[in-house]
Amino acid sequence: MGVGRQLGVAALTTAGAVFLSSLGVANAQVVTAAAPAAAVKAAAPAFVSPGQTLRLGAKGSAVKTLQTRLKELGYQPGTLDGQYGGTTLTALWAFQKVNGISPTSTVTRRTWNALEAPRAPKVLVPNGKPTRVEVNLTQQVMVLYVDGQVKLISHTSSGSGIPYCETATWQGKTQKFCGSARTPTGDFKTTWRRSGWHKSYLGQLYNPIFFNGGIAFHGALSVPLAPASHGCVRLPMHVAAILPGLLGTGVPVHVRGKFVR
Repeated sequence: MGVGRQLGVAALTTAGAVFLSSLGVANAQVVTAAAPAAAVKAAAPAFVSPGQTLRLGAKGSAVKTLQTRLKELGYQPGTLDGQYGGTTLTALWAFQKVNGISPTSTVTRRTWNALEAPRAPKVLVPNGKPTRVEVNLTQQVMVLYVDGQVKLISHTSSGSGIPYCETATWQGKTQKFCGSARTPTGDFKTTWRRSGWHKSYLGQLYNPIFFNGGIAFHGALSVPLAPASHGCVRLPMHVAAILPGLLGTGVPVHVRGKFVR
């Protein structure tokens, strides 16, 4: 830039400052060039864990920090109340499984470290629809994607793989029902659903959303770490309570993997 042009810019800058000062703007500053976006936008603060060992039943700010972080990452710990109960535990299990940590109720340094630098869930169908559900039978985890973004990650318990034969009263008759207790892999779509408790010939399902014949996502009072259902994908009750509001009809469902006991 030539000397004359430099003086011209300086004059304009000074004039601008004087004009603002005349309007009563204290400590007026004039920006002569746009600052880089990186300099203007404040960086999001990194998550720093409290590092405190937590066990089921714990209470306090460290528990609330855990709950808040899990929710930020797409897991559902229930109410952010600072009380470490069953809803927080199932969210923790899902997080630990996604991050290669053997699920446990105790939050140690390893889990806190993972919360500081979390892994994304493994994508099972890279070319899948932006809105879809992926069920990882190997990890026993369900991931709901909405518009290409992770919306919900949940612990699940799928079919036990242990053949069964059970007698139940169905449609006014005593009948015997047998099956393989498998959750088949493949590509499906969500179909019909029911609100609240729905009675099937193999038990009670909470807020079921069916995607493969009689196989559904549904809430259950028991969602253990190992597969335990007749073939459905069991979800924690608090997850099943909100899933119908997030998952529509006709949404692709991809089931992959195999659980190894």
